[in-house]
Amino acid sequence: MKTIKLILALLILNAGCSSENRTSSDKVTSDLKSVRNNALQFRDSTRKVEIISVVHPVIPNTTITVGGDNADIKGYTSEAIQTAVDALRLTGAGGTVKLLPGNYDIIAPVKLYDNIALSGSGIKTVLKKCKGVRAGFAVDADYGELQVTVADASGFKPGMGVAVYDEKQRSGWDLTTAKITSITDNTIYIDDFLVRDYHSGDRGTISNACSVISAVNADNVRISDLVVDGSRESNDLIDGCRAGGIYLHKVHKAIVENVIVRNFNSDGISWQITEYVTVRNCEVYGCANSGLHPGTGSPFTTIEGNNSHDNDSYGLFVCWRVRDGVVRGNNFHHNGRNGISTGHKDTDMLYAENHIYENGSDGIYLRDDGLLNEPHRSIFKNNLIENNGVKKSGYGLSVNCPAEGIVLEENIIRDTKDGKQVAAIFLSAKSLPVVLKNNKISGHPEGEVISEKNE
Repeated sequence: MKTIKLILALLILNAGCSSENRTSSDKVTSDLKSVRNNALQFRDSTRKVEIISVVHPVIPNTTITVGGDNADIKGYTSEAIQTAVDALRLTGAGGTVKLLPGNYDIIAPVKLYDNIALSGSGIKTVLKKCKGVRAGFAVDADYGELQVTVADASGFKPGMGVAVYDEKQRSGWDLTTAKITSITDNTIYIDDFLVRDYHSGDRGTISNACSVISAVNADNVRISDLVVDGSRESNDLIDGCRAGGIYLHKVHKAIVENVIVRNFNSDGISWQITEYVTVRNCEVYGCANSGLHPGTGSPFTTIEGNNSHDNDSYGLFVCWRVRDGVVRGNNFHHNGRNGISTGHKDTDMLYAENHIYENGSDGIYLRDDGLLNEPHRSIFKNNLIENNGVKKSGYGLSVNCPAEGIVLEENIIRDTKDGKQVAAIFLSAKSLPVVLKNNKISGHPEGEVISEKNE
């Protein structure tokens, strides 16, 4: 019995010592954490933490100015701008090319690369496309060649941007774009391979039609605070899949903002095979096709605060596979066809708070590209859609396809003038029902909704 009592006493004594040790240990740990936190707070309040690589050289973010006598690079030409861009590219770190006020003569696209910004001085910085020139082939120009032989090469010069095509292969991706590297007699040498066989018998042509600013295979570019003038009156038409006043192709992350694009003989701003492109606070007008043209697989696009007007066809042409994007707070008006056109696999898009008015035909047009290719789940919310159909009778919104999940919510759709916007909504015989929520519709001579299925 005495032995048991002794064991119990020892156990109680040991438990008390362990509890005391744990309490002491916990207090030390708490004190250490408090000291560490105080030290971190003091460090953060007294200095900015900067992470500097130990394996890459430190290269400062550089700005190069272009323009007049006070510029780093003097000259008002595309060659001067490109010299500055190429200098930044060589650093490997990018930077900013700042264009001083002036009128810049553009003979070839100013081509941007990774992590480079091109910034002007507002409306006082104008990049104007040079006068157009073209020549017909003397012989066929074949796929994979780097030359075109013409009847008369006068007017062309090395450094010019060019387009090569024939009458049967002039649209979409059939067009070759390149830059002249050399001219010998009437043979023009270019820096990129011809993408098709072009035939002299089909009016094969080389023209100096080209973009004004471009970024191709680039990451993280910015274009801002300048004016692009396409000199449409003297330049040939060029397809918007291959060119634009501003043209982005295979680009990841880009911002185009506070820019005016006018009078370009194609699309004003075109971006193809891109992701995370933002176009905001731009004005685009007087262009031969669309003001804004995202397409060929361009997810995660943001289009906001723009004014796209008086273009020959569309304010916004949402081309193929544009998805998961936002179109907000824009004005689309006085365009030849539609304010907005969307179609082939342009899914899961939000169109909100836009003013769409006085376009030539329908305010918004949903194209038909086959059941599995329709613009499914397009949402239209809080838009003002009014007085469209100024060239021929039109609708506020025209659904010409069996797209699923089309929603119109809290929009104002109205005609307040001469009734050329004959109905708020048109549903073709192929159309599925659309969801209508809390819209305000008024003033249409043929009623709110016209459905071919009910005729």
